[in-house]
Amino acid sequence: MGKLTVQTTKLQDVKIITPAVFGDQRGFFEETYSDRDFKEAGIDFNFIQDNQSLSTRAGVLRGLHFQRGKAAQTKLIRVVTGAVLDVIVDVRKGSPTYKQWEGYIISASNHRQLLVPRGFAHGFLTLTDNVNFVYKCDNYYDAEADGGITFKDSDLNIDWPIEFDKAITSEKDAAQPTFAEFEKNNPFVYGEI
Repeated sequence: MGKLTVQTTKLQDVKIITPAVFGDQRGFFEETYSDRDFKEAGIDFNFIQDNQSLSTRAGVLRGLHFQRGKAAQTKLIRVVTGAVLDVIVDVRKGSPTYKQWEGYIISASNHRQLLVPRGFAHGFLTLTDNVNFVYKCDNYYDAEADGGITFKDSDLNIDWPIEFDKAITSEKDAAQPTFAEFEKNNPFVYGEI
């Protein structure tokens, strides 16, 4: 039934996926994931875990997160209710887009999905209240492999549309290391993950 549109981005290996949406006076239907359609579009990952987070207020900032080593994850993200500015940073040494970031509006209304490959730090800012954020992973979460970079890193200079003192964030995310600190022990090498 479905079919999807796949757009490449300026970041190496990152894709924006938009499934076909069928609407009428009742609402809409979309096939959010079809292994067959994704494989036909050249997106071939074995997704094994689904996650969901709820952010009840606009201004929630989560990230920048990643999993190290063998626990590294490819993520396929989408928003079920509300809207986010989703930001990813290429942290793969040797990548043509190393240390570059991009932000994408992902919302329930635009039906976009974002494919975030292994070796990217990921975070998002909620633009609305009551954001249901869901994502598939191709690897299981491992607390010991958990890592991050501060969302307010001055070297990355991410253009978040919020003042940092007004962002609603966790103590953990507020205390993440800078990119320079992360780079000293960066486990990601382009082509090896």
